[in-house]
Amino acid sequence: MTSIETFRGLQNEVTEWRRYLHENPELDYRLENTARFVAEKLASFGINHIETGIAETGIVALIQGQGGEGPTIGLRADMDALPIIEETNAPWSSKNPGIMHACGHDGHTAMLLGAAKYLASTRNFKGTVALIFQPAEEVELPSGALKMVQEGIMDRFGISEVYGMHIHPGVKLGGFGIRTGAAMGSQDDFDIIVKGKGGHPADPHLTVDPVAIAAHIILGLQSLISRQTDPRETLTLSVTKLSAADAYNVIPDHVVISGTVRALGASLQDFAEKQIPAIATGIAQGFGATIEFKYMRSVPATFNYAEQTKLAVAAARDLVGDVSVNDAVRVEVGAEDFSYMLEQRPGAYIFLGNGPSSDFHHPKFDFNDEALPYGIGWWVSLVETILPCGPAAQQ
Repeated sequence: MTSIETFRGLQNEVTEWRRYLHENPELDYRLENTARFVAEKLASFGINHIETGIAETGIVALIQGQGGEGPTIGLRADMDALPIIEETNAPWSSKNPGIMHACGHDGHTAMLLGAAKYLASTRNFKGTVALIFQPAEEVELPSGALKMVQEGIMDRFGISEVYGMHIHPGVKLGGFGIRTGAAMGSQDDFDIIVKGKGGHPADPHLTVDPVAIAAHIILGLQSLISRQTDPRETLTLSVTKLSAADAYNVIPDHVVISGTVRALGASLQDFAEKQIPAIATGIAQGFGATIEFKYMRSVPATFNYAEQTKLAVAAARDLVGDVSVNDAVRVEVGAEDFSYMLEQRPGAYIFLGNGPSSDFHHPKFDFNDEALPYGIGWWVSLVETILPCGPAAQQ
């Protein structure tokens, strides 16, 4: 059994890295300082094969094991922050106004760096570990994972399996959660442009008021979930933006309704893409208006493969024991662009407990540094589980 105490010796150093990254957050693909920091740390560990500039600021580094020939497995961490004003008041709060690590990517990057340092020093595995440091997880169309896949990292580095990890608020510190099959939802976005006839609000009878029609459409869309889908299936629809006139005394010609759809399968995405405009068109026509509809498929559902999920669970249980590993967690409907990598190669995505904390994307969220040894330990345990050395190599 791999002891968590083995990795506590790295905690102070990795905490310094994590807090440095938290203090210096960067957005989307503009991760010049973050990427430079990561590349310099990797080189300091004695890792010779480091490729930078993938998907603009992404990095892939290779560590060869001492156990002989074997496959290459990919370990991925995301690096970007969010456009949020931080309210943690921590000594390591963001120095970049309006930008903060509110989703734990600073911790993800630090944990994979910690695992890289350990693996580069021990190399107690066969084959190769590909360390994937990804930009722009929070960006849509194209996100960082999609761009890295499009630039051919799976074939170029011979990656046969790929794994990811994400911190999770509210799950006990040191606990792990995972499930086989659909683990996180897809994300699609839509715009409905309601086209009516504008005018003066003192003469509403001379207009075809798109604001009032938009209100009916928003309410009508709720029946898509409550009355047209199986309640045992997961589909959510949220209207998140409404753009109308800029003045009190104007009924506009058009209104833009925007929102997001989350689902756990392509068939539900197909259903939403077909039925949203059907509902909106019917309501609009009833009031003498028309619509224009745009539907953008942003991120597919995250799907954990059965065999790779078993390996992920075995690695977690080897580290923390059975009681701290839940292999049937509930589905998270939030989207994760690691799904693009899982479309290319079998793999799995696991959650690591952050203990009591604010939720993701909240101004007061912060990564719990006490979770660092668990994340580092799981990466190492995973590598040694999937790529075990033979008896001769271990002597």
